[in-house]
Amino acid sequence: MDRSEAEAIYDAGREACVEFLVELSTRYERQVAQLEERIRRLEEQLRRDSRNSSSPPSQDPPKTRAERRAEARRRAKEWSKREGEERNQGAQPGHKGSGRKLLPEDQVDEIVDHYPDACGGCGREFTEEERRPGTRFGRHQVAELPPIVVIYTEHRAHHLRCPGCGNRTAAQLPDGVANSPFGTDLQAAVVTLTARNRVSRRDMSELAWELFGVGLSVGAVDAICQRAARALRDPHEQLVEKVLSSPTVNVDETGWCTAHEGRTMWTAATPEAAIFKIMEDRHRDRLEQLIKGFKGILGSDRWWAYDHIDPESRQACWEHLKRDFFKHSEGLAEQKQFGTAGLALTKRLFKTWHAFCEHQDRDRLIQEMKPIQDELRELLEHAGRKSKRTRFHRVFANNLLKIWPALWTFVTVDGVQPTNNAAERALRGPVIYRRLSHGTQSDDGERFIERALSVSVTCRLQVRSMFAYMRELLGAHARGDPLPTLA
Repeated sequence: MDRSEAEAIYDAGREACVEFLVELSTRYERQVAQLEERIRRLEEQLRRDSRNSSSPPSQDPPKTRAERRAEARRRAKEWSKREGEERNQGAQPGHKGSGRKLLPEDQVDEIVDHYPDACGGCGREFTEEERRPGTRFGRHQVAELPPIVVIYTEHRAHHLRCPGCGNRTAAQLPDGVANSPFGTDLQAAVVTLTARNRVSRRDMSELAWELFGVGLSVGAVDAICQRAARALRDPHEQLVEKVLSSPTVNVDETGWCTAHEGRTMWTAATPEAAIFKIMEDRHRDRLEQLIKGFKGILGSDRWWAYDHIDPESRQACWEHLKRDFFKHSEGLAEQKQFGTAGLALTKRLFKTWHAFCEHQDRDRLIQEMKPIQDELRELLEHAGRKSKRTRFHRVFANNLLKIWPALWTFVTVDGVQPTNNAAERALRGPVIYRRLSHGTQSDDGERFIERALSVSVTCRLQVRSMFAYMRELLGAHARGDPLPTLA
């Protein structure tokens, strides 16, 4: 506004000046409120880390990691003061060691006896006759790799001429020989190192030469992986059926990339198995494709794609709730009080659950959880009221009230955990794989990753050797025999 416009308003009289000042004040207050809200959102983003959100610890800012280390040091000093002594690094007094156990003699390939050359007291040298094994001796075992040599076998298909008709007939190679120039053990090793240990195709080519002395091109490594993916098709489908027939399944998802296009990797995990599926996005339709036919209890976080599931058939993750309460505890005024109270209740809940894991008394768990449930419901109902003081945590509180039964399924149903850790642990390997490889390049690559990672995680959960399973599978597939299952 310039001077002439201001003089025009003044000349219009007292009423025009008042209306202009009121309008100017209203506009100013509105802008101030918008700026305050923007500052609040920016400050909240700056405080966002793995403790108060779903962000992984690897994305924490350096300052936050330094603060956490300082906090750990402070707690260690407080512990030392309480104990009345200085606490050294490493294992503390009373800690049970976990030294390497010696193998029994029948499992040792070679025994080498060592004798002293001379007496440690008088210096007299021992004769050859005196150097005999005694009943007491020290034992030290050394594990070593034998020379790794790839065995090359040449199969010759000879032609024979029939003396009767003169026709020449060529011999047929046995099943499993003609399919590939590489044996099942070598192929199983390639698949295991690629899927379980996340070795890239190019690094696998170099590693095969350095470790095994065999030349493998990048294309040959990929061909082995695709052959394994085809062999895993039926076992993977059987594994999917097994997981979806379980009474409880934990589900989670993470980002993926195929040929520079965004994808989502979904997982469904149980204590004995895990399956993976790469899909277009993380929407509700993809979840329904993943768990089609599942009728049990679904454990998950509170992503909106799970909202359509009946709260009576669902368990929400309390670790995510803990981070949300922590985020609100860093707020101001009533929001901070709400978050602090929620954190205290969460701590009591986990303490009660861990006690149940020891005593296994379900009736006692229900009884001890009742006051925690009552206090939390009262806290959420108070925070869910419409008020200016609750504007920052009101939506969170009301959303928890909407899915209230899903917070407590673990209290009454056997086999249900209060967290979604099973699915999150299953995704740790794939997340590292994605960071190293930047995803996949084709649909065939997606199928290999889905099936190979399902085998890798499932074998780990079942305490099985992935290499032994892949060796058995690839051999049976080459011969046309029934395939071994993971279900």
